Amino acid sequence: MFGYIRPAAQRLSEEEAERFRAVYCGLCHALGRRYGFAARFLLNYDFTLLAILLSLSVKPVCERRRCAAHPCKGCAAMRGTAALDTAADHSVVLAWWQIQDHIADHRFFPGLKYRLAALILHRAYRRARAFVPAFDAAVQERLRELGGLERAGCASLDAAAEPFAAILAEIAEVETDEKRKRILRQIFYHLGRWIYLIDAADDFKQDAKSGNYNPLRCRYHAEGDELSATDRQALGETLDASIRRMADAYALLDAGVWTPILDSIFYESFYAIGKAVLDGVYHKPPRMGKSFRNMSEETA
Repeated sequence: MFGYIRPAAQRLSEEEAERFRAVYCGLCHALGRRYGFAARFLLNYDFTLLAILLSLSVKPVCERRRCAAHPCKGCAAMRGTAALDTAADHSVVLAWWQIQDHIADHRFFPGLKYRLAALILHRAYRRARAFVPAFDAAVQERLRELGGLERAGCASLDAAAEPFAAILAEIAEVETDEKRKRILRQIFYHLGRWIYLIDAADDFKQDAKSGNYNPLRCRYHAEGDELSATDRQALGETLDASIRRMADAYALLDAGVWTPILDSIFYESFYAIGKAVLDGVYHKPPRMGKSFRNMSEETA
């Protein structure tokens, strides 16, 4: 995953901001408990959102936990749940295959950091694959599809985004209630589509310099390292379309205590982050610490 999504924290109460932080920290502990210390570096905001959406039927219970980031006072972390474990399992599998994709895309020396990451995570991946074999198979199949589209220079944004959207939609299969599964599948699908396209916009200048495939360059026949104002507007509209689809599906869920957090994400943060990326002023936040509220203000 890419780490774009977090709530508009300045719109949340202290209790609500702390609840989001607790899920983030709870997911970190789940990664460490199930897959070892190194797996904690896979922690990101995107899977924190997935953990929340998978936790809607669970009353959050927090406990103070210590870790390398908070060795003295510790921090409030959501107690381990099936939702946190599921988010951890899926994030390890997805991270492993993204690393493999990076290895394939880079020559030996530029790809050394990815080879090292694969060596460190190999044992964790094998364990996660045993927990979610169907998801592992789906990721491999979809990434093969994406590789073919990239090699062909696919100019369709929908076609290029489809494999990653389908990967995230697959996570909804863990839900046993059929109605919730359909709703989550819609949310996760358009979340994947939005992430893929926003990442392409964020990487546009870098890909222009490196010559790597970027669906936006193919779709809009961009010659330089920036999209035109007209093209940015068109891209903004297709991004907003996915946000509206997510919001429509989310409105069908009973979010309980998570409502303020999820409202701020679906009705505000997605739009603000998309605008910041398209305006060229977005900066990915650091790993969450005491600056959570401050760092979120840049996309308000």
